[in-house]
Amino acid sequence: MLKRKAFQDLLDWKKYNRKKALLVTGARQVGKTFLVREFAKQHYEVFAEVNLLENAQAKKVLSEAVDSEDLLLRLSSFLGVEFVPHKTLIFIDEVQESKEIVTAIKFLVEKYDYDFVLSGSLLGVELKDIKSWPVGYLRTIEMFPLDFQEFCWSQGVSSQIEDLLKESLQSQASIPDYIHESMLRLFHKYLIVGGMPEVINGFIETNNIETVRRIQKDIIVQHREDIAKYKSSEALNIKRIYDLIPGELNKQNKRFHFKSLVRNARFDRYENNFLWLIEAGVVLPTYAVSDLTYPLLASQSPSMFKLFLMDVGLLTNRLLGTSSAELLSKNSAVNYGSIYENVVAQELRTKNLDLYYYNSKKYGELDFVVQATDNTIIPVEVKSGKGYRRHKALTNVLEVENYDFSYGYVLCEDNVHVEGRVVYLPVYSSSYLEL
Repeated sequence: MLKRKAFQDLLDWKKYNRKKALLVTGARQVGKTFLVREFAKQHYEVFAEVNLLENAQAKKVLSEAVDSEDLLLRLSSFLGVEFVPHKTLIFIDEVQESKEIVTAIKFLVEKYDYDFVLSGSLLGVELKDIKSWPVGYLRTIEMFPLDFQEFCWSQGVSSQIEDLLKESLQSQASIPDYIHESMLRLFHKYLIVGGMPEVINGFIETNNIETVRRIQKDIIVQHREDIAKYKSSEALNIKRIYDLIPGELNKQNKRFHFKSLVRNARFDRYENNFLWLIEAGVVLPTYAVSDLTYPLLASQSPSMFKLFLMDVGLLTNRLLGTSSAELLSKNSAVNYGSIYENVVAQELRTKNLDLYYYNSKKYGELDFVVQATDNTIIPVEVKSGKGYRRHKALTNVLEVENYDFSYGYVLCEDNVHVEGRVVYLPVYSSSYLEL
């Protein structure tokens, strides 16, 4: 079993959120169902699961329930399971197929001493129009592909190695060379494999990049099939946007240009298409801000953004194809900038941070601007090549008195070192930073 950080979220819910159901969200195939099953196996005597997409009869039976009591009776009868108070987890997967169950969950948790978990695909899209959301009765956690630290766990990196790494980052001291080189090698593998559980399991079983690429292609096809199920009038536009993302990221400023869709295209015409991809969890939007002061949201531009893929392995597959293995040797003739930025976007998002970048004619463009949990603003540059000391925009903003930045980060391939207010960190450390 792949070790997942989200497992602790499930434990916390069980311990602290009595009388609340749990909604597990996230893009397709990030491991939601498997994690819930493993959690139930370890912490409940009785586990009842129903998948409303795979089982049309279950969907029909449950959708016809007249109230919460009838719904629970139908669940017990259909599954052939005797529910035991305080010892039973009831898991309803693909709940978007019967949205009224989400509304009914309030009454189920109020009346009965069972634990309820809901999950499904495209929940951000499918559950938008629920008439009565069970506010106060439903806790939500969002799952993502495995981040780099979780990938390292799958590759056998020990807690002692991680402790040494974290100590170096905290003290801003050089990481022991043997650890740094080992982590870089793993990071280059991660850029190819990514964090989708099925892909990682395939890699562990075969140690074969072709197996990785085949599974990734299947996932990409499935994403496009999901889009095809949407309103036919909009599906073509959404597919077009999805297909354009790698090429847009490979451009110099990486911002998505609407003219790539059609000449003279306007954001308001395609806004819902972009929102579909965002709410489906397929992409990670990174919005431009015009000011570098708290709160960043106040200066966000809703129509200027970069779109990263939710998994760096999928981007590497689409950008490099059969040449992706060159990342293992870090072929300097290839531009990996978009791939490195994509992985940093992932790492920041898994920390539940909103994604921003800054672009100014006066100062230049910063790859990311982080609003940390203590509301500190941190400018960040991401460098994939040897010229990582060239960071004009970061140098410029650090000198602006009004911003009063204590430091800025450059995430690169080099070891930890500090020059003035610029902190150079290995790019893989973005998974371990506490922000």
